[in-house]
Amino acid sequence: MNSPALTWEAICADRTLRDLPYKIETNRYNQIIMSPASYWHSDYQAEICRQLSLLLPGGRVAVECAVQTQDGTRVPDVAWVSRELRAKHRRAVSLPVAPEICVEVLSFSNSREEMLEKMGLFFAAGAKEVWLCDSDGRMEFFTAASAPQPVPQSLLCPDFPLQIDTD
Repeated sequence: MNSPALTWEAICADRTLRDLPYKIETNRYNQIIMSPASYWHSDYQAEICRQLSLLLPGGRVAVECAVQTQDGTRVPDVAWVSRELRAKHRRAVSLPVAPEICVEVLSFSNSREEMLEKMGLFFAAGAKEVWLCDSDGRMEFFTAASAPQPVPQSLLCPDFPLQIDTD
């Protein structure tokens, strides 16, 4: 007998999952995927948020917002959401479309292949750009048309630095 599908709302309401030191996502089979967090990873997230807030004041920066994709709920490390998209989905538990910019900070537990797959899911859900930040703070910018090859700079935020400095 099959158990009922585990919804993102049910996961969010599950008290046993609230204080885990992991980022939680799901796949198309409603299986929970957990990734461990580290300080340096969070430090890059914070600096990316700071830079986006300064350089793109026409929207809102979000950290680890849930996005519905064709392969379950995925959670970009950082996202930039336009005012229009935010107004439309402000009270959503998970966004039914991807934010305009989705950023992933690569960690030692991620493979490049995983990130390219996740990038494709964000583009299929409507992201305009997906950015990758490696463990040395180097940024790569991708558009749906360019992926899997990066473009020289972000088209939506051309002044975003090519290297994140957390010192």
